[in-house]
Amino acid sequence: MKSMLILICTLTFMNISFAQEKNLGIFQHSGDFGNPENSGSTAYNESTQTYTIKGSGYNIWFERDEFHYVYDELRGDFILTANFEFIGKGVDPHRKIGWMVRESTAEDAVHMSAVYHGDGLTVLQWRAGKGQAMRDPEDQIFSAKTNVQVIQLERKAGEFTMRVAYPGESLQEVGSQALKNMPDEVIAGIFICSHNPEVIEEAKAWNVRIEKPVLEGYNPYEEGFLGSRLEIMNVFDGKRKVIHQSDTGFEAPNWMPDGNHLLFNSMGKLYKISVEGGEPVLLNTGFADRNNNDHGISFDGKKLAISHHREGFPGGGSTIYVLPVTGGEPKQVTERTPSYWHGWAPNNKEVVYVAQRDTSIYNIYRKNITGGNEEQLTFNKKAHADGPEYTPDGKYIYYNSSVTGTMQIWRMKPDGSSQEQVTFDENQDWFPHISPDGKWIVFISFPPEVPANDHPAYKRVELKLMPVSGGVPRVIAYLYGGQGTINVPSWSPDSQHIAFMSNPGRKE
Repeated sequence: MKSMLILICTLTFMNISFAQEKNLGIFQHSGDFGNPENSGSTAYNESTQTYTIKGSGYNIWFERDEFHYVYDELRGDFILTANFEFIGKGVDPHRKIGWMVRESTAEDAVHMSAVYHGDGLTVLQWRAGKGQAMRDPEDQIFSAKTNVQVIQLERKAGEFTMRVAYPGESLQEVGSQALKNMPDEVIAGIFICSHNPEVIEEAKAWNVRIEKPVLEGYNPYEEGFLGSRLEIMNVFDGKRKVIHQSDTGFEAPNWMPDGNHLLFNSMGKLYKISVEGGEPVLLNTGFADRNNNDHGISFDGKKLAISHHREGFPGGGSTIYVLPVTGGEPKQVTERTPSYWHGWAPNNKEVVYVAQRDTSIYNIYRKNITGGNEEQLTFNKKAHADGPEYTPDGKYIYYNSSVTGTMQIWRMKPDGSSQEQVTFDENQDWFPHISPDGKWIVFISFPPEVPANDHPAYKRVELKLMPVSGGVPRVIAYLYGGQGTINVPSWSPDSQHIAFMSNPGRKE
Protein backbone atom coordinates (compact mmCIF):
# COMPACT_ATOMS: atom_id res chain seq x y z
CA MET A 1 0.00 0.00 0.00
CA LYS A 2 3.04 2.33 -0.06
CA SER A 3 1.99 4.14 -3.24
CA MET A 4 -1.54 4.61 -1.92
CA LEU A 5 -0.30 6.07 1.35
CA ILE A 6 1.94 8.53 -0.46
CA LEU A 7 -1.00 9.58 -2.61
CA ILE A 8 -3.25 10.15 0.38
CA CYS A 9 -0.73 11.91 2.55
CA THR A 10 0.88 14.27 0.06
CA LEU A 11 -1.71 15.33 -2.48
CA THR A 12 -5.05 16.97 -2.86
CA PHE A 13 -6.01 14.67 -5.67
CA MET A 14 -8.91 14.40 -8.09
CA ASN A 15 -11.01 17.01 -6.23
CA ILE A 16 -10.62 15.23 -2.89
CA SER A 17 -10.05 17.23 0.29
CA PHE A 18 -8.86 15.52 3.46
CA ALA A 19 -9.77 16.49 7.00
CA GLN A 20 -7.21 16.54 9.77
CA GLU A 21 -9.04 14.99 12.72
CA LYS A 22 -6.67 13.91 15.46
CA ASN A 23 -8.64 10.83 16.51
CA LEU A 24 -10.59 8.69 14.05
CA GLY A 25 -10.83 5.59 16.22
CA ILE A 26 -10.04 2.48 14.20
CA PHE A 27 -9.67 4.48 10.98
CA GLN A 28 -6.69 6.46 9.69
CA HIS A 29 -8.18 8.88 7.16
CA SER A 30 -11.26 10.95 6.42
CA GLY A 31 -12.20 13.42 3.71
CA ASP A 32 -14.61 14.67 1.07
CA PHE A 33 -14.55 12.82 -2.25
CA GLY A 34 -15.57 14.35 -5.57
CA ASN A 35 -15.42 17.99 -4.37
CA PRO A 36 -18.94 18.34 -2.92
CA GLU A 37 -20.30 21.86 -2.57
CA ASN A 38 -20.38 21.60 1.24
CA SER A 39 -17.59 20.09 3.31
CA GLY A 40 -18.24 17.15 5.61
CA SER A 41 -16.60 16.01 8.82
CA THR A 42 -15.99 13.02 11.07
CA ALA A 43 -16.04 13.25 14.86
CA TYR A 44 -15.10 10.31 17.09
CA ASN A 45 -16.24 10.09 20.72
CA GLU A 46 -13.58 8.04 22.46
CA SER A 47 -15.59 7.44 25.63
CA THR A 48 -18.53 5.88 23.75
CA GLN A 49 -16.55 4.77 20.67
CA THR A 50 -19.21 6.38 18.46
CA TYR A 51 -18.73 8.18 15.14
CA THR A 52 -20.73 11.24 14.12
CA ILE A 53 -20.41 11.79 10.36
CA LYS A 54 -21.60 14.77 8.34
CA GLY A 55 -21.52 15.00 4.56
CA SER A 56 -22.96 16.45 1.40
CA GLY A 57 -22.75 15.45 -2.27
CA TYR A 58 -25.01 15.19 -5.29
CA ASN A 59 -24.98 11.38 -5.20
CA ILE A 60 -22.93 8.19 -5.38
CA TRP A 61 -24.10 7.26 -8.83
CA PHE A 62 -23.56 7.53 -12.61
CA GLU A 63 -19.85 7.82 -13.49
CA ARG A 64 -18.62 9.78 -10.46
CA ASP A 65 -19.31 10.24 -6.75
CA GLU A 66 -19.58 12.98 -4.13
CA PHE A 67 -19.61 12.06 -0.43
CA HIS A 68 -17.75 12.18 2.89
CA TYR A 69 -15.70 9.15 3.90
CA VAL A 70 -13.80 7.86 6.94
CA TYR A 71 -11.63 4.90 5.99
CA ASP A 72 -8.49 2.80 6.19
CA GLU A 73 -6.37 0.62 3.90
CA LEU A 74 -7.20 -3.10 3.88
CA ARG A 75 -6.16 -6.15 1.94
CA GLY A 76 -7.47 -9.66 1.47
CA ASP A 77 -10.71 -10.85 3.03
CA PHE A 78 -12.51 -8.85 5.72
CA ILE A 79 -15.83 -8.31 7.50
CA LEU A 80 -17.15 -4.79 8.16
CA THR A 81 -19.98 -4.43 10.70
CA ALA A 82 -21.63 -1.43 12.36
CA ASN A 83 -24.88 0.05 13.65
CA PHE A 84 -26.09 3.11 11.71
CA GLU A 85 -28.66 5.80 12.36
CA PHE A 86 -29.50 9.09 10.65
CA ILE A 87 -29.69 12.14 12.88
CA GLY A 88 -32.70 14.33 12.24
CA LYS A 89 -35.51 14.09 9.71
CA GLY A 90 -33.28 14.90 6.74
CA VAL A 91 -34.12 16.54 3.42
CA ASP A 92 -33.82 14.00 0.61
CA PRO A 93 -35.31 10.51 1.12
CA HIS A 94 -32.36 9.06 -0.80
CA ARG A 95 -29.68 10.37 1.54
CA LYS A 96 -27.47 7.41 2.28
CA ILE A 97 -24.99 5.95 4.74
CA GLY A 98 -23.20 2.62 4.98
CA TRP A 99 -19.99 0.78 4.23
CA MET A 100 -17.91 1.38 1.10
CA VAL A 101 -14.89 -0.40 -0.41
CA ARG A 102 -12.98 1.45 -3.18
CA GLU A 103 -10.07 0.60 -5.44
CA SER A 104 -8.63 4.10 -4.96
CA THR A 105 -9.33 7.67 -3.92
CA ALA A 106 -10.47 8.63 -7.44
CA GLU A 107 -14.01 9.99 -7.68
CA ASP A 108 -14.88 7.52 -10.46
CA ALA A 109 -13.20 4.50 -8.85
CA VAL A 110 -14.42 0.92 -8.88
CA HIS A 111 -16.26 0.41 -5.61
CA MET A 112 -18.75 -1.66 -3.67
CA SER A 113 -21.23 -0.08 -1.27
CA ALA A 114 -23.60 -1.53 1.30
CA VAL A 115 -26.15 1.28 1.42
CA TYR A 116 -28.96 2.33 3.74
CA HIS A 117 -31.14 5.18 2.44
CA GLY A 118 -33.21 7.68 4.37
CA ASP A 119 -36.46 6.12 3.16
CA GLY A 120 -35.43 2.63 4.32
CA LEU A 121 -34.19 1.33 0.96
CA THR A 122 -31.30 -1.04 1.67
CA VAL A 123 -29.21 -2.32 -1.21
CA LEU A 124 -25.83 -3.50 -2.45
CA GLN A 125 -24.49 -1.14 -5.17
CA TRP A 126 -21.29 -1.14 -7.20
CA ARG A 127 -19.26 0.35 -10.03
CA ALA A 128 -17.68 -2.50 -11.95
CA GLY A 129 -15.09 -0.49 -13.87
CA LYS A 130 -13.41 2.88 -13.50
CA GLY A 131 -15.75 5.60 -14.79
CA GLN A 132 -18.57 3.17 -15.50
CA ALA A 133 -22.17 3.70 -14.46
CA MET A 134 -23.33 2.32 -11.12
CA ARG A 135 -25.18 -0.97 -10.80
CA ASP A 136 -28.21 -1.49 -8.56
CA PRO A 137 -30.06 -4.72 -9.43
CA GLU A 138 -33.71 -4.88 -8.48
CA ASP A 139 -33.44 -8.41 -7.15
CA GLN A 140 -31.06 -7.26 -4.42
CA ILE A 141 -33.23 -4.54 -2.91
CA PHE A 142 -34.24 -5.21 0.69
CA SER A 143 -37.58 -3.64 1.59
CA ALA A 144 -37.30 -2.46 5.18
CA LYS A 145 -40.35 -3.06 7.37
CA THR A 146 -38.69 -0.79 9.93
CA ASN A 147 -35.38 0.96 10.19
CA VAL A 148 -32.51 -1.41 9.48
CA GLN A 149 -29.79 -0.61 11.98
CA VAL A 150 -26.98 -3.12 11.46
CA ILE A 151 -25.12 -3.34 8.15
CA GLN A 152 -22.40 -5.87 7.40
CA LEU A 153 -20.24 -6.07 4.26
CA GLU A 154 -17.94 -9.05 3.82
CA ARG A 155 -15.33 -9.70 1.15
CA LYS A 156 -14.44 -13.37 0.74
CA ALA A 157 -12.41 -14.73 -2.16
CA GLY A 158 -13.22 -11.68 -4.28
CA GLU A 159 -16.98 -11.77 -3.69
CA PHE A 160 -18.81 -9.15 -1.65
CA THR A 161 -21.82 -10.07 0.50
CA MET A 162 -24.12 -7.61 2.21
CA ARG A 163 -26.12 -8.51 5.31
CA VAL A 164 -28.48 -6.38 7.37
CA ALA A 165 -30.44 -6.77 10.60
CA TYR A 166 -33.32 -5.11 12.32
CA PRO A 167 -32.63 -4.44 16.01
CA GLY A 168 -32.64 -7.72 17.92
CA GLU A 169 -32.80 -9.96 14.85
CA SER A 170 -30.24 -12.11 13.06
CA LEU A 171 -28.42 -10.82 9.99
CA GLN A 172 -30.17 -11.42 6.67
CA GLU A 173 -28.35 -11.54 3.35
CA VAL A 174 -29.29 -8.77 0.92
CA GLY A 175 -27.12 -9.83 -1.99
CA SER A 176 -23.65 -10.73 -3.20
CA GLN A 177 -21.51 -9.74 -6.16
CA ALA A 178 -17.97 -10.39 -7.40
CA LEU A 179 -15.90 -7.51 -8.78
CA LYS A 180 -13.03 -8.68 -10.98
CA ASN A 181 -11.58 -5.17 -11.21
CA MET A 182 -11.35 -4.71 -7.45
CA PRO A 183 -7.68 -5.12 -6.38
CA ASP A 184 -6.53 -7.00 -3.30
CA GLU A 185 -5.39 -3.75 -1.69
CA VAL A 186 -8.32 -1.35 -1.18
CA ILE A 187 -9.60 1.45 0.98
CA ALA A 188 -12.65 0.70 3.11
CA GLY A 189 -14.80 2.57 5.57
CA ILE A 190 -18.00 4.47 6.37
CA PHE A 191 -19.54 7.04 4.03
CA ILE A 192 -22.38 9.53 4.04
CA CYS A 193 -23.98 11.29 1.06
CA SER A 194 -26.82 13.83 1.28
CA HIS A 195 -28.07 13.21 -2.30
CA ASN A 196 -28.44 16.98 -2.47
CA PRO A 197 -25.39 19.21 -3.13
CA GLU A 198 -26.85 22.08 -1.10
CA VAL A 199 -27.53 20.01 2.03
CA ILE A 200 -25.35 18.48 4.75
CA GLU A 201 -26.78 15.33 6.30
CA GLU A 202 -25.68 13.78 9.60
CA ALA A 203 -25.56 10.23 10.93
CA LYS A 204 -23.91 8.24 13.66
CA ALA A 205 -22.26 4.82 13.68
CA TRP A 206 -21.40 2.64 16.66
CA ASN A 207 -20.23 -0.91 17.36
CA VAL A 208 -17.93 -0.31 14.38
CA ARG A 209 -15.77 -3.38 13.81
CA ILE A 210 -13.33 -4.51 11.11
CA GLU A 211 -12.43 -8.19 11.24
CA LYS A 212 -10.08 -10.19 9.02
CA PRO A 213 -11.14 -13.85 8.83
CA VAL A 214 -8.58 -16.62 8.98
CA LEU A 215 -8.47 -19.63 6.70
CA GLU A 216 -11.08 -22.29 7.36
CA GLY A 217 -9.90 -24.77 9.98
CA TYR A 218 -7.37 -22.46 11.61
CA ASN A 219 -6.69 -23.65 15.17
CA PRO A 220 -5.29 -20.94 17.46
CA TYR A 221 -4.28 -23.50 20.09
CA GLU A 222 -1.97 -25.17 17.59
CA GLU A 223 -1.06 -22.35 15.18
CA GLY A 224 -1.06 -19.40 17.57
CA PHE A 225 -3.54 -16.71 18.59
CA LEU A 226 -3.97 -13.73 16.29
CA GLY A 227 -5.08 -11.18 18.83
CA SER A 228 -8.11 -10.54 20.99
CA ARG A 229 -10.40 -7.69 22.03
CA LEU A 230 -11.97 -7.44 25.47
CA GLU A 231 -15.39 -5.84 25.20
CA ILE A 232 -18.12 -4.77 27.60
CA MET A 233 -21.70 -4.20 26.50
CA ASN A 234 -24.96 -2.90 27.90
CA VAL A 235 -27.30 -5.78 27.04
CA PHE A 236 -30.36 -3.53 26.86
CA ASP A 237 -29.16 -0.88 24.42
CA GLY A 238 -26.58 -3.09 22.64
CA LYS A 239 -23.76 -0.54 22.83
CA ARG A 240 -20.31 -2.10 23.04
CA LYS A 241 -16.94 -0.75 24.10
CA VAL A 242 -13.49 -2.24 23.57
CA ILE A 243 -11.49 -1.77 26.78
CA HIS A 244 -8.40 -3.83 25.95
CA GLN A 245 -6.82 -5.26 22.83
CA SER A 246 -3.70 -7.37 22.45
CA ASP A 247 -1.83 -9.34 19.80
CA THR A 248 -1.56 -12.07 22.43
CA GLY A 249 -4.67 -14.20 22.68
CA PHE A 250 -6.85 -14.00 25.78
CA GLU A 251 -10.25 -15.47 26.57
CA ALA A 252 -13.32 -15.79 28.76
CA PRO A 253 -13.74 -12.73 30.99
CA ASN A 254 -15.44 -12.96 34.40
CA TRP A 255 -16.86 -9.83 35.98
CA MET A 256 -15.35 -9.40 39.47
CA PRO A 257 -17.64 -8.93 42.52
CA ASP A 258 -16.55 -5.31 43.01
CA GLY A 259 -18.06 -4.42 39.62
CA ASN A 260 -14.92 -2.52 38.66
CA HIS A 261 -12.65 -5.28 37.37
CA LEU A 262 -12.63 -8.24 35.01
CA LEU A 263 -10.70 -11.51 35.13
CA PHE A 264 -9.52 -13.37 32.02
CA ASN A 265 -7.05 -16.07 31.01
CA SER A 266 -4.11 -15.70 28.66
CA MET A 267 -1.29 -18.10 27.83
CA GLY A 268 -2.11 -20.34 30.81
CA LYS A 269 -2.33 -17.58 33.40
CA LEU A 270 -5.09 -15.37 34.83
CA TYR A 271 -5.11 -11.58 34.75
CA LYS A 272 -7.18 -8.84 36.36
CA ILE A 273 -8.03 -5.60 34.54
CA SER A 274 -10.13 -2.50 35.26
CA VAL A 275 -13.40 -2.16 33.35
CA GLU A 276 -11.98 1.19 32.18
CA GLY A 277 -9.03 -0.61 30.58
CA GLY A 278 -5.36 -0.16 31.34
CA GLU A 279 -2.65 -2.74 31.92
CA PRO A 280 -3.69 -6.25 33.06
CA VAL A 281 -2.29 -7.43 36.41
CA LEU A 282 -1.23 -11.05 36.94
CA LEU A 283 -3.29 -12.96 39.51
CA ASN A 284 -1.34 -15.40 41.67
CA THR A 285 -2.56 -18.94 41.00
CA GLY A 286 0.44 -20.69 42.54
CA PHE A 287 1.65 -23.71 40.62
CA ALA A 288 -1.35 -23.57 38.25
CA ASP A 289 0.19 -21.99 35.15
CA ARG A 290 -1.61 -23.97 32.45
CA ASN A 291 -5.14 -22.65 33.00
CA ASN A 292 -7.75 -22.82 30.25
CA ASN A 293 -10.82 -20.67 29.65
CA ASP A 294 -13.04 -22.37 32.24
CA HIS A 295 -12.85 -20.35 35.47
CA GLY A 296 -15.26 -18.43 37.66
CA ILE A 297 -16.14 -16.83 40.97
CA SER A 298 -18.39 -18.21 43.71
CA PHE A 299 -21.71 -16.53 44.53
CA ASP A 300 -20.32 -15.10 47.78
CA GLY A 301 -17.41 -13.56 45.83
CA LYS A 302 -14.77 -15.27 47.97
CA LYS A 303 -13.58 -18.25 45.92
CA LEU A 304 -12.24 -18.76 42.41
CA ALA A 305 -12.52 -22.05 40.51
CA ILE A 306 -9.98 -22.73 37.77
CA SER A 307 -9.28 -25.53 35.29
CA HIS A 308 -5.55 -26.27 35.18
CA HIS A 309 -3.91 -28.91 32.95
CA ARG A 310 -1.85 -31.55 34.72
CA GLU A 311 0.93 -33.24 32.81
CA GLY A 312 0.52 -36.87 31.76
CA PHE A 313 -3.23 -37.24 32.27
CA PRO A 314 -5.94 -38.25 29.75
CA GLY A 315 -7.57 -35.63 27.57
CA GLY A 316 -4.96 -32.99 28.32
CA GLY A 317 -5.32 -33.31 32.07
CA SER A 318 -7.75 -30.47 32.75
CA THR A 319 -8.39 -30.53 36.51
CA ILE A 320 -10.56 -28.30 38.69
CA TYR A 321 -9.01 -26.39 41.58
CA VAL A 322 -10.29 -23.76 44.01
CA LEU A 323 -8.38 -20.82 45.52
CA PRO A 324 -9.18 -17.45 47.11
CA VAL A 325 -10.49 -14.89 44.62
CA THR A 326 -7.61 -12.62 45.67
CA GLY A 327 -5.11 -15.32 44.60
CA GLY A 328 -3.18 -18.04 46.39
CA GLU A 329 -2.31 -21.71 46.27
CA PRO A 330 -4.97 -23.84 44.53
CA LYS A 331 -6.71 -26.77 46.23
CA GLN A 332 -7.54 -29.72 43.99
CA VAL A 333 -11.21 -30.66 43.58
CA THR A 334 -11.39 -33.30 40.81
CA GLU A 335 -9.09 -36.27 40.41
CA ARG A 336 -10.23 -37.71 37.09
CA THR A 337 -9.56 -35.86 33.86
CA PRO A 338 -10.51 -34.09 31.73
CA SER A 339 -12.75 -31.94 33.95
CA TYR A 340 -13.75 -28.41 32.91
CA TRP A 341 -15.37 -26.10 35.48
CA HIS A 342 -18.49 -24.15 34.48
CA GLY A 343 -20.55 -23.19 37.50
CA TRP A 344 -20.80 -22.72 41.26
CA ALA A 345 -23.75 -23.79 43.38
CA PRO A 346 -25.33 -20.88 45.32
CA ASN A 347 -24.24 -22.59 48.57
CA ASN A 348 -20.62 -21.90 47.51
CA LYS A 349 -19.72 -25.50 48.42
CA GLU A 350 -20.28 -27.34 45.13
CA VAL A 351 -19.19 -26.92 41.54
CA VAL A 352 -20.73 -28.24 38.32
CA TYR A 353 -18.53 -29.15 35.39
CA VAL A 354 -18.32 -31.02 32.11
CA ALA A 355 -16.16 -34.12 31.84
CA GLN A 356 -15.32 -37.19 29.80
CA ARG A 357 -15.41 -40.44 31.74
CA ASP A 358 -14.32 -43.56 29.83
CA THR A 359 -15.98 -42.25 26.66
CA SER A 360 -15.52 -39.52 24.08
CA ILE A 361 -18.86 -37.97 25.08
CA TYR A 362 -19.01 -35.03 27.47
CA ASN A 363 -21.54 -35.13 30.32
CA ILE A 364 -22.27 -32.93 33.31
CA TYR A 365 -21.10 -33.67 36.85
CA ARG A 366 -21.31 -32.10 40.30
CA LYS A 367 -18.91 -32.33 43.22
CA ASN A 368 -18.40 -30.83 46.68
CA ILE A 369 -15.17 -28.81 46.78
CA THR A 370 -14.22 -30.36 50.16
CA GLY A 371 -14.22 -33.94 48.87
CA GLY A 372 -16.43 -36.96 48.26
CA ASN A 373 -17.52 -38.63 45.05
CA GLU A 374 -18.57 -36.77 41.95
CA GLU A 375 -22.23 -37.06 40.92
CA GLN A 376 -23.16 -37.55 37.27
CA LEU A 377 -26.17 -35.44 36.21
CA THR A 378 -26.54 -36.22 32.48
CA PHE A 379 -26.09 -39.63 30.87
CA ASN A 380 -25.83 -38.93 27.16
CA LYS A 381 -24.26 -41.70 25.09
CA LYS A 382 -24.02 -39.96 21.71
CA ALA A 383 -24.76 -36.27 22.25
CA HIS A 384 -22.63 -33.81 24.22
CA ALA A 385 -23.73 -31.75 27.20
CA ASP A 386 -21.72 -28.69 28.25
CA GLY A 387 -21.75 -25.30 29.98
CA PRO A 388 -23.69 -26.08 33.21
CA GLU A 389 -24.57 -23.07 35.36
CA TYR A 390 -26.84 -22.65 38.39
CA THR A 391 -29.56 -20.02 38.64
CA PRO A 392 -28.98 -17.69 41.61
CA ASP A 393 -31.93 -19.20 43.49
CA GLY A 394 -30.47 -22.71 43.05
CA LYS A 395 -33.64 -24.14 41.50
CA TYR A 396 -32.18 -24.99 38.10
CA ILE A 397 -28.98 -25.76 36.23
CA TYR A 398 -28.94 -24.39 32.68
CA TYR A 399 -26.70 -26.05 30.10
CA ASN A 400 -26.39 -26.82 26.40
CA SER A 401 -26.95 -30.22 24.82
CA SER A 402 -27.10 -31.71 21.33
CA VAL A 403 -29.54 -34.55 22.07
CA THR A 404 -31.97 -33.21 19.44
CA GLY A 405 -29.30 -33.09 16.71
CA THR A 406 -28.47 -29.39 17.09
CA MET A 407 -26.88 -27.79 20.12
CA GLN A 408 -29.63 -26.08 22.14
CA ILE A 409 -30.07 -24.56 25.59
CA TRP A 410 -31.61 -26.83 28.24
CA ARG A 411 -32.28 -26.77 31.95
CA MET A 412 -32.69 -29.35 34.68
CA LYS A 413 -33.15 -29.53 38.42
CA PRO A 414 -29.92 -29.71 40.46
CA ASP A 415 -30.22 -33.49 40.81
CA GLY A 416 -30.36 -33.92 37.01
CA SER A 417 -34.11 -34.55 36.83
CA SER A 418 -36.79 -32.75 34.79
CA GLN A 419 -34.56 -31.97 31.80
CA GLU A 420 -36.33 -29.61 29.39
CA GLN A 421 -35.31 -27.79 26.21
CA VAL A 422 -35.26 -23.97 26.30
CA THR A 423 -34.22 -22.84 22.79
CA PHE A 424 -35.56 -24.22 19.51
CA ASP A 425 -33.71 -22.98 16.43
CA GLU A 426 -31.41 -24.11 13.63
CA ASN A 427 -28.29 -22.56 15.16
CA GLN A 428 -25.83 -24.14 17.55
CA ASP A 429 -26.44 -22.49 20.95
CA TRP A 430 -23.81 -22.69 23.69
CA PHE A 431 -22.94 -21.51 27.20
CA PRO A 432 -26.06 -20.06 28.87
CA HIS A 433 -25.24 -17.49 31.55
CA ILE A 434 -27.85 -16.33 34.06
CA SER A 435 -27.89 -12.71 35.22
CA PRO A 436 -27.29 -12.11 38.95
CA ASP A 437 -30.89 -10.92 39.38
CA GLY A 438 -32.07 -14.23 37.89
CA LYS A 439 -34.12 -12.60 35.11
CA TRP A 440 -32.06 -13.04 31.93
CA ILE A 441 -30.02 -15.57 29.98
CA VAL A 442 -27.25 -14.62 27.57
CA PHE A 443 -25.66 -17.23 25.29
CA ILE A 444 -23.55 -17.54 22.16
CA SER A 445 -25.05 -18.82 18.91
CA PHE A 446 -22.95 -20.45 16.18
CA PRO A 447 -24.23 -20.73 12.59
CA PRO A 448 -25.97 -23.96 11.50
CA GLU A 449 -23.03 -25.18 9.41
CA VAL A 450 -20.83 -25.54 12.51
CA PRO A 451 -20.99 -29.16 13.80
CA ALA A 452 -23.33 -29.46 16.76
CA ASN A 453 -20.68 -30.71 19.18
CA ASP A 454 -18.07 -28.13 18.20
CA HIS A 455 -17.57 -24.52 19.24
CA PRO A 456 -14.57 -23.35 17.20
CA ALA A 457 -12.77 -20.02 17.26
CA TYR A 458 -12.81 -17.41 14.46
CA LYS A 459 -16.42 -17.68 13.29
CA ARG A 460 -19.23 -15.22 12.62
CA VAL A 461 -21.32 -15.68 15.76
CA GLU A 462 -24.09 -13.89 17.65
CA LEU A 463 -24.72 -13.19 21.32
CA LYS A 464 -28.37 -13.53 22.28
CA LEU A 465 -30.51 -12.48 25.24
CA MET A 466 -33.74 -14.05 26.46
CA PRO A 467 -35.83 -13.94 29.63
CA VAL A 468 -35.36 -16.81 32.07
CA SER A 469 -39.13 -17.19 31.95
CA GLY A 470 -38.84 -18.05 28.24
CA GLY A 471 -39.52 -16.34 24.95
CA VAL A 472 -37.85 -15.57 21.65
CA PRO A 473 -34.10 -14.84 22.00
CA ARG A 474 -33.01 -11.38 20.85
CA VAL A 475 -29.65 -10.81 19.14
CA ILE A 476 -27.59 -8.27 21.06
CA ALA A 477 -24.21 -8.55 19.31
CA TYR A 478 -22.79 -9.65 15.95
CA LEU A 479 -19.12 -10.54 16.14
CA TYR A 480 -16.19 -12.62 14.97
CA GLY A 481 -15.28 -15.03 17.73
CA GLY A 482 -16.48 -18.33 19.18
CA GLN A 483 -14.29 -20.43 21.43
CA GLY A 484 -13.24 -18.27 24.34
CA THR A 485 -15.75 -15.48 23.62
CA ILE A 486 -18.14 -16.10 26.48
CA ASN A 487 -17.38 -19.57 27.86
CA VAL A 488 -17.88 -18.53 31.49
CA PRO A 489 -20.25 -16.36 33.59
CA SER A 490 -19.56 -12.76 32.63
CA TRP A 491 -22.47 -10.64 33.89
CA SER A 492 -21.85 -7.43 35.82
CA PRO A 493 -23.15 -7.52 39.41
CA ASP A 494 -25.94 -5.06 38.50
CA SER A 495 -27.24 -7.36 35.71
CA GLN A 496 -26.92 -4.56 33.13
CA HIS A 497 -23.71 -5.47 31.29
CA ILE A 498 -21.74 -8.45 30.06
CA ALA A 499 -18.08 -8.84 29.15
CA PHE A 500 -16.84 -10.96 26.26
CA MET A 501 -13.92 -11.52 23.91
CA SER A 502 -13.96 -10.95 20.15
CA ASN A 503 -11.27 -11.59 17.53
CA PRO A 504 -9.96 -8.94 15.13
CA GLY A 505 -8.67 -11.80 12.99
CA ARG A 506 -5.51 -12.33 11.01
CA LYS A 507 -2.51 -10.04 11.18
CA GLU A 508 -1.28 -8.27 8.05
